[in-house]
Formats: sequence, C-alpha cells, structure tokens
Amino acid sequence: MQLRTRVWDRNGKGALSFTELGFGTAPLGNLYRAISDTEADAVLTRAWDMGLRYFDTAPLYGFGLSETRLNRFLRGKPRGDYVLSTKIGRLLSACPPDTRDGVGKWFDVPARREVYDYSFDGTLRSVEFSLERLGVDRIDVLYAHDLDVFNHGSAAALQARLDEFIGGGYRALLKLREEGVIRAFGAGVNEWQPCQWLTERGDFDIFLLAGRYTLLEQEALASFLPLAQERGIGIVIGGPYNSGILASGPKPGAFYNYNPAPPEIIARVERIQAVCAHHDVRLVDAAFQFPLRHPAVLSVIPGGQSVSEMEANLAAATAAIPPALWADLKAEGLMRPDAPV
Repeated sequence: MQLRTRVWDRNGKGALSFTELGFGTAPLGNLYRAISDTEADAVLTRAWDMGLRYFDTAPLYGFGLSETRLNRFLRGKPRGDYVLSTKIGRLLSACPPDTRDGVGKWFDVPARREVYDYSFDGTLRSVEFSLERLGVDRIDVLYAHDLDVFNHGSAAALQARLDEFIGGGYRALLKLREEGVIRAFGAGVNEWQPCQWLTERGDFDIFLLAGRYTLLEQEALASFLPLAQERGIGIVIGGPYNSGILASGPKPGAFYNYNPAPPEIIARVERIQAVCAHHDVRLVDAAFQFPLRHPAVLSVIPGGQSVSEMEANLAAATAAIPPALWADLKAEGLMRPDAPV
C-alpha cells in the first residue's frame, strides 16, 4: 500500500509535498486518555514506516506535550523529508496543578492555563515557544488556531478575535513568511465561514478545515472552496469522520461534532452506509477519501493514539472506491451534485 503525495506550490513560492494521509497529533497530547512516551513513539514510528510525512500539531495539544513528543521523534530525520505544521493563537501560562485548564480532556499533561492571543507580539512569542518545543529551525505551515464561533462562543466574540488577528497576528505571519521562518500560513478552524472572511481580506496559503467538508457536510462548496481554488489556496481536512459517526457507523452512542448524534444525522448516515454496503465499500473508507476528490485538498489528517488506529487510517487512505459509489450517493440526494468526485 503506497501513500500518494500532493504538491502545493502557490505562486511559485516553494513546493511542499503533503502525503494524502497526514497525522493530526492531538491524541499524542493525551487527549481523553494518557499514553506513555513509548506508546507515542510506537505510533509515530508506524506512521513513518507507512510513508506518512505530514505532521500537524499545536501548543494546545497536551499543553505542549504533543510538540515535545514530535521533537524527540523527528530529531535526526532530514528536515526536508517531512512537512510540519503547528498553530498560534494561544499562549500557555504555568499555574498550580489544581487550577490548570483541560481537566477531563487532557490527561497527565503540564499544568497550564491557555490564554487566547492573536496579537502581533503574541504570535511571535507563540512561534518562538513552538520552535523550542519542536526542536526545529523552521515550521512549514502556521495556522491561526480556533478562530471560530465553536471556540469563542458567539459571532461578536469571534469578530473581535478576527479583528485582533488581522490587525496583529496576520502581520506577524507575513513577516515570518518573508523571513523564511515559515513557508506558508492560514487558519485551523471548525467552520468554513471564518476561512472565507480571512481569504477575502488577506494573502493566505493553506487552511485546515475540521469537520466541514465531509460525506455529511458540503456547504463549503457554495462559496469558500471555489474561492480557495481560484486563489491557489490549499486545504487540509481534519475531522473527516465528523468526530466519530462516519468511522463507527450509525450505532447507538455514535458521536457527531463531539456530541451524541441526533436522530436525523443517524438516519442520514444509515442511508449513506447502505449505499456503501451495496458497493462493498466500508463507510470509513468512503468518508476518508471523499474530501480528497476536491482539487484544493492536500491531505486528510485523522488522529491516532495506537498502532492499530494508524494502520486503520492507512487502510482507509488506500482502499479502492468505485466511481459508481459517488454517483449513487448523488442520485440518492446524499451528496451535493456539484461535489467533485
């Protein structure tokens, strides 16, 4: 099984090669359960041996733990052999363990509070800290993290953060790109609308869009994805399974967008799964590969906390999908008719 790569070279600024299967490393930050350094190394080693060469992380993931685990693993590997992305938008503040953030979400992690900061100085500080934790001299892609209503709670609160970023952090990212500290920048978000807002106001390279272009959701085709394609902007897809249901199937207790799936979503996934079964295709394989049919998409980055999960991701990335599957999904009204397949 051979992983394919996709080359991004917007306006001839320098190519980056993304494997179609990337590694979202939030699970390496002990997301929902703690794993040992030995287990983390085993997962990373298996991913590397499978040919995976795109790694995405963030200061938030385990309050620095994900970045430091990547440091240990990537040290000694030729810097030109992989693509590395991390994020800005939060600074980590040391605090007593009983007052730390993320209790019940991040386990066995440093005692830190997260402080949103999309300012010019905050962005430069965040990059400096990430360079130290990662142990590298450059970062390929920097994303402004969580500029969305999902994290900030309201449209007004998000707009204040967007304004802060455009007035500060965006200028810092332009500076870092010009200096060669980073090769590209964009935003890593849970909603496509902020991506469009930013694209209409700045010179962005790549967006990481989580959960908003999947077998279940294709609204971004109406405006944002065509705009991205027109501008030569690359898209990385996170959350290809909508936080669970497109991997687990419509079983009781299945999750959709981090909450128990509502009945209408379960019913829709049941119909999608039935079409997949008719073509002898696993739902999870179709869910992984659907976003890659869009010409702007560079990589899909499910996470993995075990070797078996990484191997399952590889199986999904390399499965054969008959074109008739996509045609039948469209015919059943389960996929937008304009979705590239």
